[in-house]
Amino acid sequence: MSLPSASEPAESSPAETIDAQRHEMPDVNRNPANEMSRVLGTEPVHLAADPSGGAIAHWHHDALHDVVEPMTDHVIMAYNGAIQRMERRSGRSIESGTFRRGVVIIIPAGSSSRWDIPKPVDVVQLYLPHATLTRIADETDTFTPTDLLERTAHPDHITSRLLLSAADVLEGNTALDTLFRQQLTDLLATRLLAAHTGRAPSYRPAVGGLAPSVLRRAVERLRSDADADVSLAALAADSGLSRFHFCRAFKESTGLSPHNWLRQYRLEQAINMLRDPQQSIALVAASLGYASQTAFAAAFRKLTGETPTDWRRRHG
Repeated sequence: MSLPSASEPAESSPAETIDAQRHEMPDVNRNPANEMSRVLGTEPVHLAADPSGGAIAHWHHDALHDVVEPMTDHVIMAYNGAIQRMERRSGRSIESGTFRRGVVIIIPAGSSSRWDIPKPVDVVQLYLPHATLTRIADETDTFTPTDLLERTAHPDHITSRLLLSAADVLEGNTALDTLFRQQLTDLLATRLLAAHTGRAPSYRPAVGGLAPSVLRRAVERLRSDADADVSLAALAADSGLSRFHFCRAFKESTGLSPHNWLRQYRLEQAINMLRDPQQSIALVAASLGYASQTAFAAAFRKLTGETPTDWRRRHG
C-alpha cells in the first residue's frame, strides 16, 4: 500500500506529510480492528472481542508502507514472525527497530504513525480501552499514571509471551475462551501499568484467599450449565470483590486461575463421559460447550497428549 497523496509539494518529507494529514483528518478516532483491516488490506486470522472491554486479533499480513490513523483504543502488539528491521514515523519523530519475538509495539489511543515494514508480518494485537486500564489501576490500588508510552520494537518478553499465548489457547469453547480473554486482558493491563507508563507502580498488597462460602459459590457457578454466566464480572460480583482481587484470591485458594480451574474441570467431565461407550464424541463435545467435535478434540489432545478417540480406545 502507498501513502495517500497530500497537497504538499512532492519534495515534502514523510513527517511533514503525516502532520498535514493529521490536521486534515476529522476529529474522530477509529475502531482499531476496522482501521487495521483498512490499512493491511486483509481480515484477521482470528478476532475475539469481549463485551466487558478489549479485543484480541491475530494477523498475517504483507509488507506495509502506510499511515495508521488515530484509534479509539490503545494497541499493543507482539511479533511472531521472521526477524526484520522496520521504521515508524510519528510527526517529526522517526523510530527504527527490529521485529522479533520478545519485543512489543505500543500505539497509545489517538496516535498516528506511518509504518514501513518490508516483509510479511505475523502479529497478535490487543485493543485495550483506556477505561479498562483505568479500572485495573483502581482495582489494584496502583498509584501510577495511566498514560502509556509509545514503544517501537521494545524488549518485553513478559508482555510478548502473554499476548502471543492468545493465539494458542483459544479452544472453541465459549465459557473457557471468554474467561481466558478476560483474565489475559486484565493481566496485560496490569503489566502495562507496571512497565510502560514511565514510572514504577506502587501497590497496596492484598493477601489471603476466598472465604469458604464465597469459594463454594464460585465453584458452583463454574460447574453450572454452559448457558450460565461464568464471566469474571459475574464471578467477582458474587464474591463482592473486583475482578483483579477475585482472580488473585481464587488462585490463592485453589492453586489455579478461574480459567485453568474450569479447563481442568471440563477435562474431568470429558474423561468421565468418554468412559461410557454409548456417548459419541460429538455428543461429549456438544455437552461440554465446544463449537465442534474438532475443537473439542484439539483441546483434549492439548491437555492429554492424545485424541478422544485414541484415549477411548486405550481405556476401553
